[in-house]
Amino acid sequence: MIRSMTGYGRAEATLAGKEITVELKSVNHKYFEFSCRTSRGYAFLEEKLKSYVGSRVSRGKVDMYVSVVSTGESEDCTVTVNHSLAGGYAKALAEICELYKVENDATATTIARFPDVLTVHKAPEDEEQVLESVLAVAKEAVDKFISMREAEGERLYADVMSRAKTILDIVAVIEERSPVLVEEYEKRLEARIVELVGNDTFDRQRVLTEVAIFADKVAVAEETVRLRSHFDQLESIMGATGAIGRKLDFLVQEMNREANTIGSKVQDATLAHQVVNIKSEIEKIREQIQNIE
Repeated sequence: MIRSMTGYGRAEATLAGKEITVELKSVNHKYFEFSCRTSRGYAFLEEKLKSYVGSRVSRGKVDMYVSVVSTGESEDCTVTVNHSLAGGYAKALAEICELYKVENDATATTIARFPDVLTVHKAPEDEEQVLESVLAVAKEAVDKFISMREAEGERLYADVMSRAKTILDIVAVIEERSPVLVEEYEKRLEARIVELVGNDTFDRQRVLTEVAIFADKVAVAEETVRLRSHFDQLESIMGATGAIGRKLDFLVQEMNREANTIGSKVQDATLAHQVVNIKSEIEKIREQIQNIE
């Protein structure tokens, strides 16, 4: 199944005392490019997440955001008192009361609220546990992300194959019309000669030679056969798995080349218009496959 390079996924869960949210989105890019923003203190997750996402995504510019917030449960924390600083604050308050003859209503709570009197020390993070939890949530987010890419890929597939059918229908018209052009040229040439010489006694072999030269000049059979072959390959590649975007990009270049050659050969306004339609549809296909992984 083909995938678009644009997608979005989000998942959240509470695991091992952490509220974890993982969100990712992507846009088109020639290669795989990954950037990650994490909560402060969790930068160690970035390389592991890049490796995981890279194992499931081949192309696209992927941006990921990871939030890890402690719930406070099962956290081993200790609180220490800066006695020197607390004593300094108490002494300063006493001095103020004595100097200005006011009541000293300071309490332990008052002193504890001053900056840096109390310090909370958290136990070191178990990085392996955090990584395991974040990867579990990331897997769910990436699953949703890929599901969205695949849904968009189905729409791209339908659009590209519909345009391919349109082009092949036009090619059939060109193949049917091309031999008629030669017959019409031969009739016009004979009529012109009769008009110039005044009768129908002329070198018919010379006319056949001119017609053969014209037929060779406007022959597009080789190009239409190759164009049909390219569309057979297109259908085959679109049905393949994995990253196919680059292959399709090259194939569309070859289609354009054949269409340009046909356009340079046709000597008929109707066919010239049909070639323009082919090139227009090929360009629309090219635009669509820029979105394919």
